[in-house]
Amino acid sequence: MGYLESRKNLAGCVAGLGGLGLTFAGAAGTYWPVVIGGLYGAAALIAPPERPRSPEFPDPEEQLEAVRTDFATLREYLGEVTLPPAAGGRLTELTDLLEALLEPGWVGDALGRDPEAVHALSRAIRQDIPEAVDTYARARWWTRLNPGTEPPERHLERQLGLLFEEADALASALRDTEARRQETHTRYLEDRRRGG
Repeated sequence: MGYLESRKNLAGCVAGLGGLGLTFAGAAGTYWPVVIGGLYGAAALIAPPERPRSPEFPDPEEQLEAVRTDFATLREYLGEVTLPPAAGGRLTELTDLLEALLEPGWVGDALGRDPEAVHALSRAIRQDIPEAVDTYARARWWTRLNPGTEPPERHLERQLGLLFEEADALASALRDTEARRQETHTRYLEDRRRGG
């Protein structure tokens, strides 16, 4: 069925119709079936091949919706984990910032226009935060068996601090983008007033 709609078949059919025209004009003679078949075959051979369809990927706004769903799953997981107070405070700061960034509305719209920002949030939510918390939980168990080593709480606090700095830099970049957009609109209005 796909071949019937292909470029090769369509080119062959057009050439075959040309051969049919030659037959009616009397140029093909008694060999008219060979002429029509030959023209069809030649056109089908030289026609360009079909191009494969380019893959369709979800746009950043669709990806952002999936990240929101994953963030809700992460919040459930974090609710079940017991953390020391300092790390718990860092984690709360981080999740509050992520929640603000993922909030539907104009912030989500600004974020949805930046695929790199969506990827960074996705990586933090799907990989970095769960890995940091899970590694802490595993290391804490081993520390009980081997006292005197560096407490895993310190690593967790540093990791959460670094993740907060990353998310804060992302929020600052989005804020700067919106500020530049506002400044550009102000300049446009000023130029329009001067010109008109």
